[in-house]
Amino acid sequence: MNQQLRRAAYRTGMFFVSIALVAVLWELYKVIGPEKGGKLFGVAILPRANDTAMPHIWEMLSRYAEPEMRSPNSKLIWFVVLKGAFYSFRLALVGFIIGSTIGVALAALMTRFKTMERGLLPYLVISQTVPLIALAPLVVSWGGKLEIFGFTWPRWLSASVLGAFLAFFPIAVGTLRGLKSAPAASLELMDSYAASWKQTLFKLRFPAAIPYMVPAFKLGASGAVIGVVVAEISTGLKGGIGRLIIEYARQATGDPAKVFTAVFGAAGLGLAMAGLVALADVLLMRNRPKETTT
Repeated sequence: MNQQLRRAAYRTGMFFVSIALVAVLWELYKVIGPEKGGKLFGVAILPRANDTAMPHIWEMLSRYAEPEMRSPNSKLIWFVVLKGAFYSFRLALVGFIIGSTIGVALAALMTRFKTMERGLLPYLVISQTVPLIALAPLVVSWGGKLEIFGFTWPRWLSASVLGAFLAFFPIAVGTLRGLKSAPAASLELMDSYAASWKQTLFKLRFPAAIPYMVPAFKLGASGAVIGVVVAEISTGLKGGIGRLIIEYARQATGDPAKVFTAVFGAAGLGLAMAGLVALADVLLMRNRPKETTT
């Protein structure tokens, strides 16, 4: 347990060190970078280092304590961003659950039937090349026409479906790799006991797949957040952090630090989703012996 705590403290410390390093590099570039951008090897690639394009770190952080609008009853930005992030979190959580279910089910089927793996896996890879920003309006349009047994497709569900679209692929691939990682000797032992495929799946393959599934679920959780935020931006869904990014970006000329408050909120949302998976892994698998790595 002490070793696990030390490892967790080390990772937490390295995370904050990396954030501080990014902040230092940001401020350093503002000092030495060109005000109007520049070219590198003849290509305009260097970003502008002026205050409009790159506000100071302390300006962006201090903006959270200021009101969103210049009206007397305006709420503070930290509250607005937190409220929008929580709304998007719920949509991303629904998308993550849908994507996890689909991804694990596909991985189990591909493990069971080799022909399905050879025939289905290439299409799963191709599906991730579809531009999400172009797919979002189509999903909203199709969903708005669905009505099954009195169920009307809510607009927010389209954002969750797009989150599931990005979440299911890493989960399916990671789970498939994990299910196939069970030792051959253990599989032969299960066969000698006349264990059914279902028994082998749940008693051997899934426990062996945990080290592969946890990183895949973290990627899927982050992907669900990306899908939801892009869907909110593409479809104009109100209430979420994606909508705040659009609204604050319109004010970037006069208040450039404001848009970064929403961007940081979206980044924090992704970290929260990945952290939720890590927490579930710690709570559910705390009694499981950890594999040694060489």
